[in-house]
Formats: sequence, structure tokens, C-alpha cells
Amino acid sequence: MKCKLLFFFSLLLSLNFYAQEYIFGKVSSEENAEIPNVTVINIRTDERVVTNRDGHFMISGRLGDDLRFISLGYERFQTKVNVEALKSPLNITLKHATLAIEEVVLKRKLTGDLKIDTKVYNPSTKVQKLRADMGTYLRQKSDPKILAAKPGEFVQPVTKGTFSFGKIKDKWDDVDFMNYIIQSLGADYFKELKIEASQIQHFIYYIFNSGFERKRILKYGYCSDADLNRFKGAVLQRISSYKSPQLITK
Repeated sequence: MKCKLLFFFSLLLSLNFYAQEYIFGKVSSEENAEIPNVTVINIRTDERVVTNRDGHFMISGRLGDDLRFISLGYERFQTKVNVEALKSPLNITLKHATLAIEEVVLKRKLTGDLKIDTKVYNPSTKVQKLRADMGTYLRQKSDPKILAAKPGEFVQPVTKGTFSFGKIKDKWDDVDFMNYIIQSLGADYFKELKIEASQIQHFIYYIFNSGFERKRILKYGYCSDADLNRFKGAVLQRISSYKSPQLITK
């Protein structure tokens, strides 16, 4: 009887082991350079890993899972795990994030020539007429029939006061807040704590998961100096437990 139970228990363990899949891969830039410290997230399980200095990663997952790749200075990338991803390593390429450049308006100075300055600063009759026609058109009220909902189309109820329907989407997520903390505190702050560069993101997630309150920060997408000081205080309270060996209890 004991032999049968032992065999049955071993069979369950083996089935559970082989049911677990792992996805391997490498993250590179458009210049084919390895990117370290890229956060890889399994959206279904919320498991997070970080690429090593060679850009390699390993994360558990299964067919159909969505993997998200996030790194400072690069655009976010998301892909779905297919059969090929389970058989061979993934090769992920991240694009550099584009920086928005403010528009520069060049103002022309007066030349002193009345003929030239009149043409530059006084629009022609056609332009003036076009602007007047556009103003008249924009002031016209829209026909309610045009704005009416189509048959079968959902219409949001009109309510008074501050009552709203649905969940209000936060302006930030944990990754946005984490990136803000890294940029604000700088690498030297974590270096003094003896936290390696490859472990900074993991350490910040550890502080978040330890009960650090951040709902308001994520909601408005704003972190004050007081919030940063709260984070530093949480770091001082948790740094010892983070570095101490984690005991596994059965």
C-alpha cells in the first residue's frame, strides 16, 4: 500500500514538473546590441524578471501568454507566446523611444519696407474670407440627428453630480513609478545601499509589495518630495530583510 501511494505521489510531482513551461530569449536594440536590465512581465501571472548583462532572460509561461518588455529609453513591446516560442528562444528587438521636440516659432522682423511688411503681416483677401467662413461654420450648432446614436449602439447615461460609470484609469502604473524613482534618486543612491544595478528594479518591486502605499501617486501620475521621502523610509525599514536569506517554510 505504501509503495502504491509513493508511486502515485511521484507521478503527480512529475506531471506538475512537465506541465510547467519556460520561455527563454534575448533582448537587443535596433543596432543589434544586447540590452541588460530589461523588465520582462508575464501579463497572466504578473511574474517579472530582468535580463542579464547579455540581454538574456528566462520566465515561466505557457502557450497564449502575453509577455511585455520595458526598459528606460526604449518603447514598450508586447508579444504573445506561440508554439515556436516554446520550442526555441525568442529574439526581441526594442526600438529607441522618440523624444518630443517643442515647436520653435520663428518670428520675422519688420523690414521697414511698407510693401513687403504688408504682404507678410496682412493676410490676403482670400485668406481673410476663408477664415471668416470657417468661423461662421464652427459657430453653427450641429444637427441632433447627426449626433444621435445608431440602432443598437450603447449610449452613456447622462447623470448629474460627480457620479461616474466604470473604473477611472490611472495615469501611471508601477513601472512608470519605478522609472521615476530611479531617475529621481539616481544610481548612486542604490549603490550606497549595496544594491547591484541588475537588482535595482527587483528591489523596488520588493518595497512596493511590502505594503508601500502608492494609489494616489499612480492615479494622478505625480510623485511629490514627501512621497520620495516615504519611499526612502520604507527602504531603511526593508533593506535588512531584503538582504537576509529568505527562509522557506513548508
